[in-house]
Amino acid sequence: MENEQSPSEELVYIRLLEERNQGPSTRQPVLKRLEERRERKVVLFFTSFRYPVLMDDEDADLLEGLLQKLDLSSGLSLILNSPGGMALAAERVIRACRTYSNGDFEVIVPKMAKSAATMICLGASKIVMSDTSELGPIDPQVVLQEGDQFNILSAWSIIQSYRKLFEEAIGTQGNIEPFLQQLDR
Repeated sequence: MENEQSPSEELVYIRLLEERNQGPSTRQPVLKRLEERRERKVVLFFTSFRYPVLMDDEDADLLEGLLQKLDLSSGLSLILNSPGGMALAAERVIRACRTYSNGDFEVIVPKMAKSAATMICLGASKIVMSDTSELGPIDPQVVLQEGDQFNILSAWSIIQSYRKLFEEAIGTQGNIEPFLQQLDR
């Protein structure tokens, strides 16, 4: 016995799948209402929270290409949800958003904007958040590869280690060659 659905049941099923997967037909009416309410263009900028996906120059290029095609004379609302990424990419996103919107650029954070995404927020004219939205610390991370192993280190911790080694080298009365070798790394 075949399980046949009526056309209306099939449409309901398709709509449920789109809502579950947050398809464009689900988002577009919401974005249109938000644009009307904010009286400006609204652009979504979401990145994955799964490592090793980080915001990078390709994201900045993609966003700039989109902004070039939009009429942003009434301003820009960037809906941002990202764990962050490269600081230079964040700077490029800020510059593109501010340039194409004539400086009238706000960020809406529905959930999280961490690290470099926090930097984007700080580059906006206005930040819109809910009571449960989160910004993060601005703590650039450095990815170091040793063989097949990737290590992520805080730029702050690297700077602190350098300072400590430098101070120890200055305070040493004897051979400072071991300190110089470490400082060189």
